[in-house]
Amino acid sequence: MTSAGRGKEGRKDEIAELARRRGFLWQAFEIYGGAAGFYDYGPLGAQLKRRIEEVWRDFYTRERFYEIETTNIVSREIFEASGHLESFADQAVVCKHCKSFFRVGENVNVSEKCPECGGELEAAGEFNLMFQTGIGVQKGESDERTQKKSEGYLRPETAQGIFLNFQRLLRFNRGKLPFGIIQIGKAYRNEISPRKSLIRLREFTMGEAEVFVDPREKNNHPRFEYVKDRMLRLVPAGEGEEEEKSVGEAVRSGIIANEYLGYHISKVGEFLERIGIPRDKLRFRQHRREEMAHYARDCWDAEFLSERYGWMEIVGVADRGDYDLSAHTSFSNVNMSVHAQGDAQGEAEPEKIIPHVIEPSYGIDRIFYALLESSLYEEQVGKEKRKVLRLKSEIAPIKAAVFPLLNRDELKKKAEEVFQKLRAASIFVEYDDSGSIGRRYRRQDEIGTPYCVTIDYETLEDDTVTIRERDTMKQVRVPMVEIKDVLA
Repeated sequence: MTSAGRGKEGRKDEIAELARRRGFLWQAFEIYGGAAGFYDYGPLGAQLKRRIEEVWRDFYTRERFYEIETTNIVSREIFEASGHLESFADQAVVCKHCKSFFRVGENVNVSEKCPECGGELEAAGEFNLMFQTGIGVQKGESDERTQKKSEGYLRPETAQGIFLNFQRLLRFNRGKLPFGIIQIGKAYRNEISPRKSLIRLREFTMGEAEVFVDPREKNNHPRFEYVKDRMLRLVPAGEGEEEEKSVGEAVRSGIIANEYLGYHISKVGEFLERIGIPRDKLRFRQHRREEMAHYARDCWDAEFLSERYGWMEIVGVADRGDYDLSAHTSFSNVNMSVHAQGDAQGEAEPEKIIPHVIEPSYGIDRIFYALLESSLYEEQVGKEKRKVLRLKSEIAPIKAAVFPLLNRDELKKKAEEVFQKLRAASIFVEYDDSGSIGRRYRRQDEIGTPYCVTIDYETLEDDTVTIRERDTMKQVRVPMVEIKDVLA
């Protein structure tokens, strides 16, 4: 179990301190005082984040999805069509005394006191969350259409780039539905008051999947059989009561609207558990009508139970219906419909349909935080306490550390040789000969390294090494030629 007896503040400070000290995460622009909502990933943080992204890509390419990459800067017209210019906004309040702004809804309402100074709050209006920028030269332009084209925004989601390419993607898929496309990259939201570490950022990474499906086939997913018995903790909108149900039962009873939505809710749970989010800290909560995004027909959040922040969203799974493709058809005058052959009742005549979209949308930075919090343990070992980051081997930033037992030239030379061979085999390992062997073990435990390989005098005699496993601290003797296989 994670450390017992700590308050929320203590747990937060422990994670933040580890992240700073061990090179996972730093405040951006730190030497200039920093800026809320911006963080830099250090050497270990960048590695861990990439591992999460690699597993995510592998997970969806196994589902036969293709990945594309679209622009971060998008013309005004696109967000006018998508509804983001009109609807992508939050309500704000401002403190009359200290002038601090806060986003309404995060335990802050106009009737309450300022969280910073205790002053009186008042409504400050609605703020669009997109960062605006200019595209090209704007001086002297008078034509309205030209002005609109020169007005750009940093994308608040990666999805629109996929929708804009729908026709080309459909041709790539030989005109057949369903098909899935993924994109992972930066998104930007000019948050009113980002005061929650990685939970609310102004620049962040999203991994989004867009599944295009014939609306008549949403209850006919070809692989639903494989997930129907998976149990999920569900909080349906309106009821507020958490219940455990199989995906199949939730779809049959109408709690989850259709098989495609249920299938992808299930796959989100599968992915999160694969990378190490504990099942007992996961649930799926359905959005209430008043909190639903402007494009969504239905939406479920995968939520992680944080010791610091309570239940927090880390993935959203939305049924976007035909909203996006219909909107872009209307604004661009480019037809996004598909010739569908027949229907579920066996009609032979082709007809034109606008595909519906099911969208799992992953907040990679929030998942990163959830992994740090849920993986950090403290335990008593003999007379000392050991901190250990129990990351799964698949996503650990360093797969193994190579040590010479003593700081002697003959052992260091052999350890360096082992280190180079493992690196050449594309196993990301670290070399460490600083301090006692016990201190080196503790350093690697704290950053989540699953294995430590120790070179000693016995190695020089028989070409065997000691491999020590992080969680159990058990040690085994292994021939050098087997190291790669054992680590793999």
